[in-house]
Amino acid sequence: MSTMAGPLDQRLDAVVGERTAKTLAKQLDLRTVGDLLGHYPRRYVKRGELSRLDALPLDTDVTIVAEVLRATSRSLQARRGSMQEVLISDGTGTLSLVFFNQPYVTDEKNSNALVPGRRGLFSGKVRLYKGMRQLAHPQHQLFGEEGEGPPDPETDPEGASRWLEQPLPIYPATASLPSWKLEKAIDLALDAATGLTDPMPLEVCRTARLMGLEPALRRIHRPSHDGDWIQAKRTLRFHEAFLLQTALLQRRAVRAMFAAVPRVPRPGGLLERFDRSLPFELTADQRAVGGEIARDLAAEAPMHRLLQGEVASGKTLVALRAMLAVAESGGQSALLAPTEVLAAQHLRSITRILGPDMAAELMPTMVTGQMPVAERRRAALRLVAGQARIVVGTHALLSDSTQFADLALVVVDEQHRFGVEQREVLRRKGSAPHTLVMTATPIPRTVAMTVFGDLETSVIRGLPAGRAPIESHVVPLAEKPRWLPNVWRRAGQEVAAGRQGYVICPAIGAEDGDGSAPPAVGDEGDGGPSLATVVEVLADLRAQPALAGARVEALTGRMSGEEKDAVMSAFAAGDIDVLVATTVVEVGVDVANATFMVVLDADRFGVSQLHQLRGRVGRGGLPGLCLLVTRAEPESAALERVQAVAATTDGFALAQVDLEQRREGDVLGASQSGGRSQLKLLRVTRDGDIIEQARDAAAALLQADPALDGHPALRAAIERSSDEESRAFLDKS
Repeated sequence: MSTMAGPLDQRLDAVVGERTAKTLAKQLDLRTVGDLLGHYPRRYVKRGELSRLDALPLDTDVTIVAEVLRATSRSLQARRGSMQEVLISDGTGTLSLVFFNQPYVTDEKNSNALVPGRRGLFSGKVRLYKGMRQLAHPQHQLFGEEGEGPPDPETDPEGASRWLEQPLPIYPATASLPSWKLEKAIDLALDAATGLTDPMPLEVCRTARLMGLEPALRRIHRPSHDGDWIQAKRTLRFHEAFLLQTALLQRRAVRAMFAAVPRVPRPGGLLERFDRSLPFELTADQRAVGGEIARDLAAEAPMHRLLQGEVASGKTLVALRAMLAVAESGGQSALLAPTEVLAAQHLRSITRILGPDMAAELMPTMVTGQMPVAERRRAALRLVAGQARIVVGTHALLSDSTQFADLALVVVDEQHRFGVEQREVLRRKGSAPHTLVMTATPIPRTVAMTVFGDLETSVIRGLPAGRAPIESHVVPLAEKPRWLPNVWRRAGQEVAAGRQGYVICPAIGAEDGDGSAPPAVGDEGDGGPSLATVVEVLADLRAQPALAGARVEALTGRMSGEEKDAVMSAFAAGDIDVLVATTVVEVGVDVANATFMVVLDADRFGVSQLHQLRGRVGRGGLPGLCLLVTRAEPESAALERVQAVAATTDGFALAQVDLEQRREGDVLGASQSGGRSQLKLLRVTRDGDIIEQARDAAAALLQADPALDGHPALRAAIERSSDEESRAFLDKS
């Protein structure tokens, strides 16, 4: 796909100057006119309105509108020089500005001095000094600087009113690039972006009642009134949705052009034998989803399906039945898992449920990066010879040295751990293999349409019979600091009853803070007690009277593959009572006798992560118990997040909570696409209607013009907005 160069593709150094262009590229990754004009205002302020100073968050870069109350300058006593102090106000609260050795800031002879009565924009990081909020060395721009004063209200009252009420854009900025400097650069970019060809088809613009692209860009950056930027945002939001949905549907159409080998199980074959051997009935959802996958596998175009389901809903069993359908024609299936622990768990459970006869026939084989060389070589030979018809592995499956005889089905477990390109690398090891992408993190419909719009979607909601309920409780140590011993006593009761359990820590050791859980969304920073670590908790539990005699061991991602496998095998065999671990056990680990889980510093984990962790218990017909221990303060967002998890075991409800609390980049960022999120205004939490409308319009357009030959501007816009991996996919296709 060739790039159609236009005004938006111009390099910034030719428009704003080399020095500014370097700063924009280094600090904000903005390199073209299109990049800069896509750096939309975060909000708008008005010259006649003041900001709420008492609500400013600490340690945060802000840009505010305020009025100067007082300005003084005095000599320093301890060293040479002077200090200027300026008090600004919003009419209710005050904020202090401090400058050193800048006497001109308060010199009334200076036309731009900070003197009482002047209003303007002030930008800097909010600090607390002696109980008062303060900006040190803030950047500022007074209203009326550079000859841009207001019209005289006596001779032009309407003009003066418009000047006060005109929305001023406030941009996401940096310390050396305050909002008003970005505004000046964007002015130059707008001058350069003339004669734009609108990428949106005319019929789509009419149906959706959109503005043209060029006026939308001008009005979002230079609005005369609020209606300008509101209308412009709506247009540009639809642009984002339409470009993304067109690209996703085009990707789906390209994939459908490949010829795949239909994989149909024969009567009395492997799949029928397997189904007869199962000691339980498939759930209604498992049967329905199995039927959808069977129809896909029987088609002459490759399957591309997302399978999402609750924790412990039996997704792996559904995937295994698909593998058996493929194996009947000699095809191989590769199951890609994010960790060695999960890969080993999958191999054990697949081998066990197949039984000795079918396991010998299908030869399930594992491939990981930490396998001994001789063992890895034997596994590679099985793959190349086609003996191993079921292969389970980690990222090692993606290496050039891993080859297959007939890779017919790719199954990706816990898709959020892998990027688009990683899935494509594995697919290219076969001839148009079928693909099944699985996740135990339920995905709201708008996210599924936005992130996985190129995949068909199947959902398993029901749980297999015999799944026991899981009780979840919050242990709020900030309010009840003496409750922790009760947690260990409760764990001791489970161990005394012959049960096993997990204690989850957010970090491995204090010496490096290697946390499996980064600061969760909404956290204000550390500033409190240190995080619980596997090293310290392991020693503590072994000394706990409530767990006297219990066999307590550790499991972390730093251990070698052999060590991890040995620990998990011992835990599965009942030789370990309590496993102190990081989130290495988050997915896939299935030990029927594990009935309790204690999550320490639970507020350091996300909602979906806590739900995943909790799903490790209550899998063997025995009731589960999950204790979420947190030191989060009462009424804090962190505590509310933990309480939301304790309140329900409905993963789909929690997925919506998670989505509403997370930043958009976390949902649509590099973990999915491998690059910076292309969505700047569109929000999947809010814009479901726009996404659906854009998807319908994109589908209708592609049906009439699959290659977009009649819409070159749209094709160029899609290429400009796509990440490198998406472009590479379409180029290779």
